[in-house]
Amino acid sequence: MFARLVYESFRRQKRRKLLAGAAITLGVTVATAMIAVATDIGDKINRELRTIGANLVVTPQEDTLDVEIGGINLKPPSDGAFLNETDLPKIKGTFWHNNITGFAPMLPVNVTLEREGREDNITLLGTYFAKQISFGKEKFTTGVRSTYPWWKVSGMWPEDASRDILLGERLATALSAKAGDELTLSGRPLRVSGILSTGGAEDDQVVAPIALAQQILGKPGAVRRVYVSALTKPEDALARRDPKGMSGAIYDRWYCSPYPQSIAFQLQEAIPNSHAEQIRQVAQNEGAVLTRIEGLVFLVTLAALVASALAVSAAMATSIFERRAEVGLMKVLGAGKLGVASVFFAEAALLALIGGFVGFVAGGLLAHQIGRSIFNLQITIAPVLLPVILAVAVMVTFAGSAVAIRKAVSLDPVHALRGEV
Repeated sequence: MFARLVYESFRRQKRRKLLAGAAITLGVTVATAMIAVATDIGDKINRELRTIGANLVVTPQEDTLDVEIGGINLKPPSDGAFLNETDLPKIKGTFWHNNITGFAPMLPVNVTLEREGREDNITLLGTYFAKQISFGKEKFTTGVRSTYPWWKVSGMWPEDASRDILLGERLATALSAKAGDELTLSGRPLRVSGILSTGGAEDDQVVAPIALAQQILGKPGAVRRVYVSALTKPEDALARRDPKGMSGAIYDRWYCSPYPQSIAFQLQEAIPNSHAEQIRQVAQNEGAVLTRIEGLVFLVTLAALVASALAVSAAMATSIFERRAEVGLMKVLGAGKLGVASVFFAEAALLALIGGFVGFVAGGLLAHQIGRSIFNLQITIAPVLLPVILAVAVMVTFAGSAVAIRKAVSLDPVHALRGEV
């Protein structure tokens, strides 16, 4: 009998049920798409933001010393401390090694440019371009071509094992040099393989393989600083805490979270005698972007579900008004408030499940379209999200139906059977 009542309700009120189902489907479609975007787009947007450059820098620990006695600063000179190049592969041995998308060591040295009987002092910056490095069984390629993808080269990128160099575009203009020319730097003839444009200080410098800079400096394996590009999560209260004052469980949570601070801490552990810190402006800007996107997704989802609940409420109220005689008859025949309510809640649940499933499928298609047209990325929706979406649909439908069902169970059967409100 119970199932027949529910069936007859759908058969006799097809239009009302269709409108309510459409409202649920639309709300769930938007919610599904937004949840899919929020859960799948975070890392992808983070990877896109990594194209703005490194967000962590590793320097020698001596550079952090600031000793002053009698008004005299005894801090070691900036060019007197170096990291060891052989320690750099250990970066891929940290806990969050999969989040580290690349790193580039830097070694600036002063060189003498000998040309047309003149000698000019310029800066040569040694680095990796696209060098293959191995750590254990893992092999990976890293360098400025991955950490600074906006660097543009007119000509050819040098090989890391070569003696070719890049000239910054402003320096090349001043020297009237072009790709293919040969320059003599500190007594070494070098070939210009390309002209580099970065929009930064590198436009006035020579950029070369780091082995060449080490040879000129006379310090094999020396590295002045390392710029690291890592996928991180926005800072929160835990991220800003000092790990030295944390208890075991909280420390583990902090250490195992991809905060810029925790990844920097692990870099210090991996590279002896080093100090790592986030490039704060870059990290904060990334966190602000991700936080705002998540906030926008939450507001859109909430608005869609509230609108869906209001539409369901209106449809259910109209449906119950039209069926007040039926409600009165059920009460006369002995149905209690729970029995009457269970019929309407069963109808609402069935509507929610149907609308939720259709909305889940439509939301997946919408998420795919959003990812392709707005973010130019592929968004995939996990099947495990279906039970969550169905549960959300049921809760929204019940929330929208509650007021109307409450009025139904409180109807006086005498007035209901007479057609009175």
